[in-house]
Amino acid sequence: MDLPLLRSPWRLGSLELPHRVVMGSMHTGLEPRGDGGAALAAFYRERIEGGAALAITGGISVNAEARGGPDYVVMTDASTRQTYTAVTAAVHDAGGFISAQLFHAGRYAVGEWAVAPSPVPWRAARGLVPRELTSADIERTIADFAASAVAAREAGFDAVELMASEGYLLNQFLSPLTNQRTDEWGADSNGEQSAAARRRFPLAVFDAVRAAVGPDFPVTVRISATDLMPGSTTEAEVDEFALALADAGVDALSMGVGWHESTVPTVQASVPHAAWISYGERLADIVHARHPELPVIGSNRVIDLRDAEGILARGHVDAVALARPFLADPEIVNRSFAGDFALINSCIGCDQACIDRSLVFQEISCLVNPRAGRETEYPLGITNARKRVAVVGGGPAGLAAADDLARRGHAVTVFEARGELGGQFSLAARVPGKEDYALTVRSAAKRLAAAGAEVRTNERAGASALGAFDGVVVASGVTPRAVDIEGADLPHVLSYEQAIRNGVPAGTVAIIGGGGIGVDLAAFLVESHDEKTRALAFEERFGVDGSAEFARSRPTRALQQPCPGSEVTVLRRSGKFGQGVGITSRWVNVGALQHAGVRMLAGIDYRRITHEGVEVVHADGSVELIPGETVVICAGQEPNETLSAELAAAGIRHEIVGGARDARSVDAVRATSEGLAAARRVVQPAEPD
Repeated sequence: MDLPLLRSPWRLGSLELPHRVVMGSMHTGLEPRGDGGAALAAFYRERIEGGAALAITGGISVNAEARGGPDYVVMTDASTRQTYTAVTAAVHDAGGFISAQLFHAGRYAVGEWAVAPSPVPWRAARGLVPRELTSADIERTIADFAASAVAAREAGFDAVELMASEGYLLNQFLSPLTNQRTDEWGADSNGEQSAAARRRFPLAVFDAVRAAVGPDFPVTVRISATDLMPGSTTEAEVDEFALALADAGVDALSMGVGWHESTVPTVQASVPHAAWISYGERLADIVHARHPELPVIGSNRVIDLRDAEGILARGHVDAVALARPFLADPEIVNRSFAGDFALINSCIGCDQACIDRSLVFQEISCLVNPRAGRETEYPLGITNARKRVAVVGGGPAGLAAADDLARRGHAVTVFEARGELGGQFSLAARVPGKEDYALTVRSAAKRLAAAGAEVRTNERAGASALGAFDGVVVASGVTPRAVDIEGADLPHVLSYEQAIRNGVPAGTVAIIGGGGIGVDLAAFLVESHDEKTRALAFEERFGVDGSAEFARSRPTRALQQPCPGSEVTVLRRSGKFGQGVGITSRWVNVGALQHAGVRMLAGIDYRRITHEGVEVVHADGSVELIPGETVVICAGQEPNETLSAELAAAGIRHEIVGGARDARSVDAVRATSEGLAAARRVVQPAEPD
């Protein structure tokens, strides 16, 4: 598939762009590092070199009160201009373009500096009520947007994007939920709320920015095609705002969707591919009816450029923006345009190292590409000192280590005791909504083969077989933890691995353990394993229009027939269900089980397992038999590691990573990050004793 529509050139204002793939905005947390922009420049350079023609930065605050948190920078500060001057120079040197997203968090700021159209807090504000902007504040903020646009142009940016989507300040002014003003910035001359008055502030911001930078400097606006907030901006009001921007001379419109506080998922792995694209398409048709030449950029949950080509083929939007897929694989454009789709390290929608970290003001990275955001720490380049390295274990940690070693020219042999690569990812890929995890394993295997690495499956390596290597990375993973409960040895009691690999018989199921594994296992039992069926259910539940078109049926795996949710009970002694799952995904995953009718019972103790189920003791001392013709143990993991002592005794240099090193707090983010770090250490000259 040669992607002819994506590969066609287009114009964004004065910019001539060679293809229609845009790298969307992501807050990285690298902005305030104080390294003169070196890390951020390396981050963007690698993605431009990987084929991105136009990148849009994470939000750059227009003043101090616009900052979303402590790791946001202000565009007009001298240090920020210095940082972004280095970034724009790196992008231009690599042959690309870059746009600065001008940003104001409004009530989504997490500090006492938070301001808003009206003093309306959001549900995660922990009691913080934003200060209502005065008329003078509003005029000053408009001027700050304009000054920031000028500063961006002076720093070498090729364009600016105004962030008026996802519930940030400009979007807050548009919505009656957050703009309850009775002055000209929210109401008509009679003091009655008015959509036209609510549009006044964001339109004034655009006009000021346009006047400040002139007609030849591209100015784009990202707007919410739908807020996904009951009682918020109506469809007709969104249309009027988009048309007003088009009439005012915007150079492109980019489509966002949803607010952070919306109870409708938009970015999680369980959201079908391109689920929200139809909302941007509808708005594009409205805009194009009056301004047929105005580019409209669609986005949201597009991870494969073949899907992006299909979106363009529908004939509504003019370009497609992807964000997290550029974290997962900086070369996604070059590889896609070359037809090397199997080599692409696809975004799996986990959010764990990107969005989840940004929400707690940590530097972002990527679970499947732990080099993301750390390009200066782990530079690429073919080695001049080729080493022979063995990697024991083909799970996420082992594949991360092997991929990095092979890419840099070392001779790599992977030993995997099972008949397939993947480890815990091979289990995760069987869980509905996590099918894309299989793409990580497939692409790693393809890249290893292309680099000449050797992969030995069904082979358990011992120290005697590893003596010929210059170093060993031990990534042998974890095994399910046993429980000390009477009856745990009964034949109808399974480990989570047995249940997911082999399925369970029909009938009632009791799951012991309600952490991330228990929640996944329940989803495996009660949700459809057909993506198209699940996408249609997503449409029905959340009122989405057309999300099933890009879903896939995967006939290579026998479908596990879901059982009724009422037959499944998840048990937990204490803590939150889904504990350990990322911030942005836990509520979605747990909510899906509740919607399916799964019983979730916490605050209990286990008495014994019987042939009929699990006897539990409630806090009041009462005993209940939880039906369980099958009982599945999801009580954590133990390190699967017996090799290091042999290697140490034989004097073989080695590194232990992931669950093999410590299974107590292991997750795939830690595992892949440790795999990358070990891949660098194991080939370094040995330190003297």
